Amino acid sequence: MRNIFRNSFGDPNMLTSKLYNQDTFYEAFLRDLRRCSHTLVIESPFITTKRMNTLLPLLIKLRRKGVRIVVNTRNPDEHDYEYKTQAVTAVQMMQEIGIEVLYTVKHHRKLAVSDDEILWEGSLNILSQNDSCEIMRRIDSPLITQDALRFIGLHIS
Repeated sequence: MRNIFRNSFGDPNMLTSKLYNQDTFYEAFLRDLRRCSHTLVIESPFITTKRMNTLLPLLIKLRRKGVRIVVNTRNPDEHDYEYKTQAVTAVQMMQEIGIEVLYTVKHHRKLAVSDDEILWEGSLNILSQNDSCEIMRRIDSPLITQDALRFIGLHIS
């Protein structure tokens, strides 16, 4: 982890940014999720039951706190049989707890936004990552986060 941009001037509009890999991402991401208080957006083209089984208990807690959660992914029909079956099961689990699931054709973005303030973006499939070399950047900036939400066309606040 390296702090590339430093908020050395005490300006709350300045951003901070840190890089994570597949070994360090989930610990930091889960810490952000535990602090999430009103909205969470996750874009992940692939969803596996193994990763969902890890994340679902925390997502359930967030929903019970009233956090609005939106997941944007590929339509399960775009996957081969194994991934399709897992995606269908995971989508059903998410919808049962009140997570809004959106489908985007040929979706391949990997990002997450927590409370319109924290942006995660990179190459890691948040809802399916298992055994691959990846990178994710955590950006703490409401301005950049809002820019990303506008860019992807999601305005959920």
